[in-house]
Amino acid sequence: SSPNSTTVSYPPTFLLIGIPGLEKEQFWLAFPFGIMYAIAVLGNITLLVFIKTEPSLHEPMYLFLAMLAFTDLVLSTAALPKMLSIFWLGSREIGFLSCLAQLFFIHAFSSVESGVLMAMALDRYVAICYPLRHSSILSVPVVVTLGSLVLARGVVLVSPVCFLLRRLPFCQRHVISHSYCEHMAVVKLACGETRVNAIYGLFVAFVVAGFDVIVICVSYTTILQAVMRLPSTEARLKAFSTCASHVCVILAFYTPALFTFLTHRFGQSIPHSVHIMVANLYLLLPPVLNPIVYGVRTKQIRDRVV
Repeated sequence: SSPNSTTVSYPPTFLLIGIPGLEKEQFWLAFPFGIMYAIAVLGNITLLVFIKTEPSLHEPMYLFLAMLAFTDLVLSTAALPKMLSIFWLGSREIGFLSCLAQLFFIHAFSSVESGVLMAMALDRYVAICYPLRHSSILSVPVVVTLGSLVLARGVVLVSPVCFLLRRLPFCQRHVISHSYCEHMAVVKLACGETRVNAIYGLFVAFVVAGFDVIVICVSYTTILQAVMRLPSTEARLKAFSTCASHVCVILAFYTPALFTFLTHRFGQSIPHSVHIMVANLYLLLPPVLNPIVYGVRTKQIRDRVV
């Protein structure tokens, strides 16, 4: 930057495009997004209230579910209100520090969501493979500790991303071709050496998703083997149906995440608008689906709603 070291090298504001290539259509596209966001907020708050007020739901599975609902609220709220204001009001400016804050919450809580899904897979593994010891292995203190570790991991791994961005010089480019501040989308605007940022971003993605997906796969493989050994067909079907809903939720979270992650680095042939739409759905699909899937699956919640 300039010889005068007090000058800041980052621009005071960035401009968020919304959905590149669909600027004309995004006013209308915002309606389904807005409806999904409303469903997500209502659904997850309802889930949290149910779990808090219903004593029979104070067990590991539902405590993890409460963590998931809270994470989904943070994740969708970090992005959606601003996104809707871009689509409907054309207010595209976002301050540099607000952009970093948004980026922090989105990436940290994506990591938390991944961790909670992993913890839920472990919970199912213990419930199905060690049913008699379930409550002693996954006691409430253990569940709280797991939740705290998952939260701490997200915060500790994602914080350096923000500090690394703070020290990058941004020249004249300040238009982010995205609907929210996403790490690589912001990195691409810098005019300094960004290799460290890119490598660290990859490292975090592999550590979080890599570890969690391995634990989830191992848990479900073991669960499947245990379920196949169950004597009655009815018991097998019951166990399968419980796991099927979990697997749907896991796929709804990881599929768009993986797509977004890969297109950023290798998907030059994929239209940018498709990439951004998937990235937006990635923040909306799980928060909309989780309360529905788990709410419908849970007898106590179903009975209260009906």
